[in-house]
Amino acid sequence: MKPDFTRLLDPRTEAMATSAIREILKVANRPGMTSLAGGIPAPETFPMDILEHVFSIVLDRWGSSAFQYDLTEGFVPLREAAVPYLRRYSVETPAEGILVSSGSQGLLDAIGKILIGPGDAVAVESPTYLGALQAFNPYGPRYVEIETDEMGAIPESLEKLIKEDKPKFVYLVPTFQNPSGRTLTIERRQTIAEIITRHGVLLVEDDPYAALRYRGDTVPAIKSMAPAHVLYATTFSKVFAPGLRVGLAVPPPGELGTWLVKAKQGTDLHTSTLSQAMAAAYLEGGYLEERLPLICAHYAPRLDAMLEAMEESFPSDWSWSRPEGGMFLWAEGPEGTDIPDLYEKALARNVAFVPGRYFYADPDRGGRTMRLNFTNADLDVLRKAVGTLGELIRNG
Repeated sequence: MKPDFTRLLDPRTEAMATSAIREILKVANRPGMTSLAGGIPAPETFPMDILEHVFSIVLDRWGSSAFQYDLTEGFVPLREAAVPYLRRYSVETPAEGILVSSGSQGLLDAIGKILIGPGDAVAVESPTYLGALQAFNPYGPRYVEIETDEMGAIPESLEKLIKEDKPKFVYLVPTFQNPSGRTLTIERRQTIAEIITRHGVLLVEDDPYAALRYRGDTVPAIKSMAPAHVLYATTFSKVFAPGLRVGLAVPPPGELGTWLVKAKQGTDLHTSTLSQAMAAAYLEGGYLEERLPLICAHYAPRLDAMLEAMEESFPSDWSWSRPEGGMFLWAEGPEGTDIPDLYEKALARNVAFVPGRYFYADPDRGGRTMRLNFTNADLDVLRKAVGTLGELIRNG
């Protein structure tokens, strides 16, 4: 008889659910399936044509050091190269103020590890990024949800939660939010900055999509408006290559950054030195600046195609976001919409999406919503898939 070592699991593992999206992606990857489900960059945007050259720069400049253990805080050349990159989002910091993480997900886990205790209130948008909930859940938080509208988080709702629930921290994705695609206006950002400053609250500003702007003006990060109260995070997964697993964090001044380093030391010692060196060479050589317009030009027509197809095929009693960038649209049906039934019917027609309920801290919310991704399918495929969804919705 084989021993059952699951009896050794700590009770907190009950909160470590399998990623719903990962399970959906298994289905979405079936042959013939059109996936509007994953937040996956298009492989065509990866700089395959220059990666060998970038790698040769790494070998010539840093040699064996790129394969050696390194600082937990991050590879110094990458932190130095990131200073002007972060400035494009109005985030001003010296190189020593930057920490490197293993993607944004590694940072979110470290935040949960050092800040969340069982029953602690954490304020999140409604809906919010599923990966953040997965990172925080094992530490036993009590989520309080910030109400949102077509412009994102509502500042008045946030202030009410701060007064009543006194959250350990606030978590926001203010630009091209995952899952909704919405972006906070500069006025709301300023109001939120004033609120967290006045109440002495920490804001975790997760900003992985800001570089993917296809029209409109860049909006400064909330970090620039309340630097002492914001932990800013971004990643190279959407603009370089997700497999490298390189993210950046700019914590507020003080000891919080030191504790994040301690948490990371116990998890992975440091992010891959080779991945960091590749990112450093990519930034220093100006390759990212050259590539970003090409990436945006690749995605913008896909966003437009999805929006046009939804206008043509979705019933008038449905509503959806109209982002100026990012990777996602958020759609909501009228009362009585049966998203689980639509999901099963769509799979049968080889179209996959993510039901919106997975993005709510409250599992009873979001029952008539869905998230649609447009970055990883070509124009004709997108139009056909959206047309199929519209047909299924109209036919009930």
